[in-house]
Amino acid sequence: MGDGQRHIDVAERRARLALRHRLAPGARVTTPEAVADALTALHGTDPATVYLAVGARLADPAETVTLTDRALYAADRTLVRMHGMRHTVFVFPTASTGVVHASTGIAVAARERAALLKDMAKAGAPDAAWLKEVEESALAGLARLGQATSGELAAEEPRMRERFVYAAGKPYEGRHSVGTRLLKVLGVEGKVVRGRPLGSWTSNQFRWALAPRHPELPVAEAQSELLRHWLAACGPATEADLKWWTGWRVTEVRRALTAIGARAVTLDEGTGYVLGDDVEALPGPPEPWAALLPGLDPTAMGWQGRDWYLAPELRPALFDYSGNVGPTVWWNGRVVGGWAQRADGEIVWRILDARGVGSEAEAAIASRAAALASWLGQTRVTPRFRTPLEKELVS
Repeated sequence: MGDGQRHIDVAERRARLALRHRLAPGARVTTPEAVADALTALHGTDPATVYLAVGARLADPAETVTLTDRALYAADRTLVRMHGMRHTVFVFPTASTGVVHASTGIAVAARERAALLKDMAKAGAPDAAWLKEVEESALAGLARLGQATSGELAAEEPRMRERFVYAAGKPYEGRHSVGTRLLKVLGVEGKVVRGRPLGSWTSNQFRWALAPRHPELPVAEAQSELLRHWLAACGPATEADLKWWTGWRVTEVRRALTAIGARAVTLDEGTGYVLGDDVEALPGPPEPWAALLPGLDPTAMGWQGRDWYLAPELRPALFDYSGNVGPTVWWNGRVVGGWAQRADGEIVWRILDARGVGSEAEAAIASRAAALASWLGQTRVTPRFRTPLEKELVS
């Protein structure tokens, strides 16, 4: 401990995680909106992750699908699926869309549009003025339709079907439609969002919808607000954690930390940061708890440095080759194994790190597995990014 900074040890970090990520029994909530607000954002790359992450944190998960559908797709939607940090798709509270767009989306959007125009120019495709015409026509069509697939939008604006060669002569050469690339750009620019999926809530095919209106905020102000919310959920965190999670430059992270009056603390791995009013210790540890969290869950993916809750030797079994975490089993603030759903609906799990996992833990894990199987019912979930343990458990 240096310069009078308080030390926050691993046990306290795990206790904070249990309470603030709504995983301890007494911390669970009643709505998907409360889950998303507590976590700042839910990973949305795999649609099933959103529902599974919500269900793991609801006091009564039986209505997980109904409540989450309503939050995402009702006329007055309270949750929105859109691009955010690190150019990744997340689900945010609708009230946060302006903060997310200004803090992370604007810079990424500029790069995406420039890349699209560059690729089109190389392929001899029409210019920026033509693309702008197509964009305005597509947005007008989407306003008329309410929600639409890319194919339905192309029926409204046929120029979206035009194709051009991408990376000609390269090993990864391909052909892209204007519509595919343009909708991606419009999503990052905060003009469109992912709408209702085609099929069930586990489907990776979806419709598009116009983005809810949001205030245009100064970038620095938005970055400060995003970091304040995230540190409330995930503090303490190191500068490396903050830079990784936001995707910002280190200068932007430091500016935001200064702007919100963050306080430095010491962690086992070095200096960490918490909000200025969040330095004091918790009044006591939470009650024992177990959780079955989905692949890409925001808790498992919340920090770049994960050794304090996930032993390094577990990573080969629980992560895919790109660094995406699969379904995990938790006991009292650390990952102890993984789980999967078999074709008959059975939830199966395996303990990989048995330290401190006795009969109480196994009973709690089995109870959470039974609750998950109950609310899933006839739905079968296969993670979008499959990991060695998950594949082994279902084989």
